[in-house]
Amino acid sequence: MDTIVSLCKRRGFIFQSSEIYGGTGSCWDYGPLGVELKNNVKRAWWRDNVQLRADMVGLDASILMHAAVWKASGHLDHFTDPMVDCKGCQRRFRADKLDEGEWVHYCPATKGNKFMMPAGEPCKHCGAHRTLCPACGKGELTDARQFNLMFKTFMGPVEDDAAVTYLRPETAQGIFVNFDNILQAMRLKLPFGIAQIGKAFRNEITPGNFTFRTREFEQMEIEYFVMPGTDEEWHQRWIDERFAWYQEYGLRKENIRLREHEKDELAHYAKRTADIEYLFPMGWSELEGIANRTDYDLKQHSQFSGKTLDYFDEETKERVVPYVIEPSAGADRSALAFLVDAYHAEEVRGEKRVVLRFHPELAPLKIAVLPLLKKNSQIVETAQKICNDLRKRWYAVYDDTASIGRLYRRQDEIGTPFCVTVDVQTVGDGKSPADGKVTIRDRDTMQQIRVTMTALEATTADLMVGKWSEVAKQFPAQATS
Repeated sequence: MDTIVSLCKRRGFIFQSSEIYGGTGSCWDYGPLGVELKNNVKRAWWRDNVQLRADMVGLDASILMHAAVWKASGHLDHFTDPMVDCKGCQRRFRADKLDEGEWVHYCPATKGNKFMMPAGEPCKHCGAHRTLCPACGKGELTDARQFNLMFKTFMGPVEDDAAVTYLRPETAQGIFVNFDNILQAMRLKLPFGIAQIGKAFRNEITPGNFTFRTREFEQMEIEYFVMPGTDEEWHQRWIDERFAWYQEYGLRKENIRLREHEKDELAHYAKRTADIEYLFPMGWSELEGIANRTDYDLKQHSQFSGKTLDYFDEETKERVVPYVIEPSAGADRSALAFLVDAYHAEEVRGEKRVVLRFHPELAPLKIAVLPLLKKNSQIVETAQKICNDLRKRWYAVYDDTASIGRLYRRQDEIGTPFCVTVDVQTVGDGKSPADGKVTIRDRDTMQQIRVTMTALEATTADLMVGKWSEVAKQFPAQATS
């Protein structure tokens, strides 16, 4: 993870929030490349789950909602984690996660030497398991007590109980309370889904692992409403579709798996939940949860609001409360997973090459246009014109700040799929006529082909959808670099 964090800062993916003031714990700012990566993940998710489906519509609900929403949803009563404090160093921990991280141990069998022990493992010298504070290794822990994870705030000028509200801890409730509005406005028929991408806030006791667990994050969430009795079939269908989606965009099969929730860990509203887990640097952790929420949410909001939230079935002439299947993914976790999975380090001609092998749809930059000689005005002008033309369709950049070899390595490290190089042959030099061709270099294989400028846009379009081998047959190959 340290390698990824270093790369993210150096190349402008992710920065520590408020870093010049010492930083804010577990809050992160997405830099120029990071915001492109995250937006590309969200765009791909929205296109595939909303725009390409006839049974899905979108929503952007308010972050601040009526306080009664959270009473009805159960968040005021159930959205808690067990917390313990160290009586020595005063640090706080989730009681149920104490043994999931490294722990400090002062071993009596080695005259009190300090060791950093792996998660959940006993000391190899004295055989002791962790009982004290995992951070300082000396303080005793308090008894566990429940801690509500919602951020409380006040609406209006007076901080009294009537003005209490909360920053939403999930985006789902905005969908449920708008169920009837959307049903009537869009004239929808079951089954149908409502999707939303938006910020959520949780006052995590022990956030960490870079952008994996933070107090402010973004969700990509679907509430898919189905007829009772069909929920189990639809649940399995969504599990299969969502599991395949991550692999479609580049996550390696060996790094992704499904995990069923045991009955004793199911949320109070869930009939069944399956997590898609990814092998992050700190181990297998949740990437997305797909839950069968039954009819719990609509019934709760009907009861608390007095507003009927049901569906009239034209065929049976009966009113039913739909069941809900909820695929809930984190945009931040997804971006982190794609970033981690794309990272490769290899040796090329005795030098280390770092490359981010992003799927072209997700890559922050799609094309880098590079002049071979930055002091040749003809080459520079041609390269800049090509870049401006390509930018109308893809995110392209022009770069002449280093030698061509260094420019290639820089683009490899930020995951740019293709580089287009303009050289002397392209524009001519007085001795030889211009051939009007540019060199296209593939990031992953470092193979190069030479293409006419008139065919560049059409050729690039083919390359973006994975047709390098087909395109390469049409154009002469060049030496790799």
